[in-house]
Amino acid sequence: MLATLKRIIKSGWLGLRRNGMFSIATIFVMVLTISLVTSFFILQGLSNFLISSLEEKFDISAYFKKEVLEEEIIKIKEELLKIPEVKDVEYISREQALEKFTAKYKDNAQMMESLDEIGDNPFFASLNIKAKDPEKYEEVSSFLGQSTFQNIIEKIDYYQKKTLIEDVFSITSGIKKLGIIVAFIFGVLAILVVFNTISLAILNNKEEISIMRLVGASNWFIRGPFIAQGIISSLIAILVTLLIFTPVSYFAISIFSFFSPKLTLIFASGFHPYKFILSNFGTLLLIQILVGIGIGFFSSLIAIRRHLQV
Repeated sequence: MLATLKRIIKSGWLGLRRNGMFSIATIFVMVLTISLVTSFFILQGLSNFLISSLEEKFDISAYFKKEVLEEEIIKIKEELLKIPEVKDVEYISREQALEKFTAKYKDNAQMMESLDEIGDNPFFASLNIKAKDPEKYEEVSSFLGQSTFQNIIEKIDYYQKKTLIEDVFSITSGIKKLGIIVAFIFGVLAILVVFNTISLAILNNKEEISIMRLVGASNWFIRGPFIAQGIISSLIAILVTLLIFTPVSYFAISIFSFFSPKLTLIFASGFHPYKFILSNFGTLLLIQILVGIGIGFFSSLIAIRRHLQV
């Protein structure tokens, strides 16, 4: 059995070499397909990282009227923390809000002059609320908007931030959908190329196949080399893809800064493709193998069923 398998693999390799430019074209298209899947995998990681980072920065604030006592605000904070959707609530007093504003704009003479002209602390005490899921902010906002709190809450800034929250998730969702569509198109293209290559190999080896039939070769022995060709093409394509992506991801910051310095802001936030690939190498390799060998195997199988009646 092992000897037969070795012969099949060897025959598949020789057949792949004999096909010359057709084999190169097959591997090239498969490299494009696997590269696209790899890019989509990295893009998914980047998307999840950005969403996670933005979720940490997202919050909504409830601003209380100046006459409201701190004790009342603390009670509302405690009520909010009992809500399952709420992750954290931070109380910011009027004095703290003034200190933050002063620290932020201390070098802006115009802003500081405007503050001096007002003469009094213009800021409201507030509760900054973080939800466990961005989709839950509307529920939190509805809770604060009930009639019980209308007399003490000056405003809730949820609706000013709602558009930004929705836009971020709409963009990331759109990128994911586009990636899936493009990957699917290249997958179909790869299947067609492998199918045509194997079909051509079968047609070019009709005499050998006839002789093998006459001497009593098994169906598996006849079909095996063509399936092996598809799988070997996939393995070569996976190797080539890894050889391309490893150095490209390692020097990604330099490459992106050359084309557009603004793109390096993505990496400045803490995400790096090379580190992401290393930490998820097992998962990435498994996906590449499933996609690559899946395309090579099933394309070969379809071509054999179409052209090789054994």
